[in-house]
Parts: sequence; structure tokens; C-alpha cells
Amino acid sequence: MSTYAIGDLQGCSGALLQLLDVIGFNRRRDRIWFVGDLVNRGPDSLATLRLVKDLGDNAVTVLGNHDFHLLAVAAGQAKKHRSDTLDDVLAAPDRDELLHWLRQRPMFHVEGTWAMVHAGLLPQWSIAQAQALGHEVENALRGDDWRVFLARLYGDKPDSWSEELRGPDRLRVIVNAMARMRFCSAAGTIELHTKGETADAPPGFFPWFNAPGRASRGHTLIFGHWSTLGLRLRPDLLALDTGCVWGGSLSAVRLEDRRLFQVPCKQYQRPGR
Repeated sequence: MSTYAIGDLQGCSGALLQLLDVIGFNRRRDRIWFVGDLVNRGPDSLATLRLVKDLGDNAVTVLGNHDFHLLAVAAGQAKKHRSDTLDDVLAAPDRDELLHWLRQRPMFHVEGTWAMVHAGLLPQWSIAQAQALGHEVENALRGDDWRVFLARLYGDKPDSWSEELRGPDRLRVIVNAMARMRFCSAAGTIELHTKGETADAPPGFFPWFNAPGRASRGHTLIFGHWSTLGLRLRPDLLALDTGCVWGGSLSAVRLEDRRLFQVPCKQYQRPGR
């Protein structure tokens, strides 16, 4: 049995099918971990959702910011953006089934010394704490009031974690860190506006994985979300967003031996749109 971690799909089902062929995926024995952002900006969000859902227990998927955006648009709690490519999902006959399935996905996944999140973890969060905080969001998203949760989700404030946070503010910080963050301060203040490379960090901020004193060290963190960062393979992290939707590649790493597999992707959108 092999386990493969795969970067952001963003509706590029064709590239995913090619990559599964390249790695020789066998659903009788292999598993796939997806870092989130299954949908949006690529050409086939509907086909991608159906494909990953059909993998059943062979797939583990954490939620990304584009996945949240789809759910919020479908719930009437967010407006579509000009660059969105979600209409096929929203008009699908199995729309409700797919959205229900997406709402059941975790925020954070841990097995052994591996941990997977879409964007990042704040430096003061241990792996155990991040699991517990992820469960708080999952419970809200899976509950009867999930539309109310999404209505209160969006915003950049508060921008720092505190155990004293409650209600929507608490959940918003958790989601912003796990699904949107690239840079943060050593004290855990989230910076959400800079999207460039690590050298573009504003004064006093670090790429979240380089923040001093990060409590999640000891696990290898698998994440996506950061296409300008590109592929980073270190003993303590696997950064797998290699810009498939921008004309880069779709990447997979086999966790057992860290072997890298990639397929080239067509460019469906240009950065900045």
C-alpha cells in the first residue's frame, strides 16, 4: 500500500487523471491525500469533485479556501468572483449530495508523524491543539446551522489567536490560519495580504512554517495554497501547490519514500485575475 499527497487541484480533473496514471494508482491498495482547493478557477470543478468523492475511503481531503468559497456561494452567503468557475457544480443534479460530502471533510489530518492542512498552522498551536481547533470548525460546518456559520466566516479580524476568543471570532481565526495564511508573526499575528515568495514577507513576519518556536515541529507538515512558494520538500514539510491552474504542474509525493511525481498542466487562468 502506498500513500500519495497531491497538491491543489482547483478543478483540473484532467491533470489529476494523468497523475493517477503516472503513479500507477490502485484503489484496492493505495490512498491519496489532497491538500484542499479541489475546486475553482480550473475548467472541471464538477468532474473533480465527483472524482475525488468517488474515491471514498481511499481519499483524505482537507478543506481549502476555494472549497469554503463554493460552500458559501451555494449557501447564498458569498458572491461569485469574476474568476470563479463554479457554475457547473452549482447547476449539477447531484449538487446537494456533493456539497454535503464537501461539508464533511476535515480541516486538519494527522497520521503518525505526518500532518496535513491546506494553508498553515499558527506557531503556538501544537499538533494536538490544532486537531482540537479543527474539530470546532468541522462541527460548525456539519451542523444544522452551517449556513449561519458561513455567513459569519469572512473577515480578516481578529488577526491573532487567543484562547479567550469565542463564537464566530474564534472560528474565523482558525479558518484564516488553516485555509488562508501564508505569513505570520512569531506571536501568531496573521498577515493575509501578501501572496508573494518568502522574501516578500513584511517586516516582523515570517512564512508560517519558519516562525520561531513553532510548536508543531516534530511532525512533517503537508500543505498547499501557496503557488508562488512552489514545491518545497524538507524533512519537516512538503509544500505541494505547484500552480496547476496557472500552467505549472500537478505534484504528488509518495509518503513512504518521498518520491516526487509531476505532470505538466495547461494554463487556465493568469495570476492576478
